[in-house]
Amino acid sequence: MRVPGKTILETERLILREFNLEDTAFILELLNSPGWLDYIGDRGVKTVEEARVYLAEGPMASFKKHGFGLAMVALRENGEGIGMCGLIKRDSLPDVDIGYALLPAFMGKGYAFEIASATVNYARDQHGLRRLVAITDPKNVASIKLLEKLEMQLEQEVQLRPDDIMLYLYGRNL
Repeated sequence: MRVPGKTILETERLILREFNLEDTAFILELLNSPGWLDYIGDRGVKTVEEARVYLAEGPMASFKKHGFGLAMVALRENGEGIGMCGLIKRDSLPDVDIGYALLPAFMGKGYAFEIASATVNYARDQHGLRRLVAITDPKNVASIKLLEKLEMQLEQEVQLRPDDIMLYLYGRNL
């Protein structure tokens, strides 16, 4: 089944596609899921309108500006949204970083590694990136294991903003 939005890449079980404004209900659910709130943080997205603004000013704006951004992870078999994954260019980091998050029902099934490893290849092959970083909460054991499986190395602790918690910064040459 084809899903709305430009397809970025496909894996055996998944499709990574650009977000569109029809994804607001999904974003509202993902950004308020326990794992997101615990390890990524509350983005203040509590209504459909706030989700629409988040999509328009975040992932969709990133694609317009950089040619990449966070994108919808959907099951190939039925197009159901299960999470997000993609590349982010933050002013506070010297390199592009990979980000990912899945709804709780889809964790522990190998989907995160499947889409993240395909995204690493996409970063190198389609965007010519030679280095990729990732940030994670030091308490997020599952994310740390995934980054290590992606052959990323812990490099340092960072704060994205002065009032933020310390995060682990992982890096890898591509």
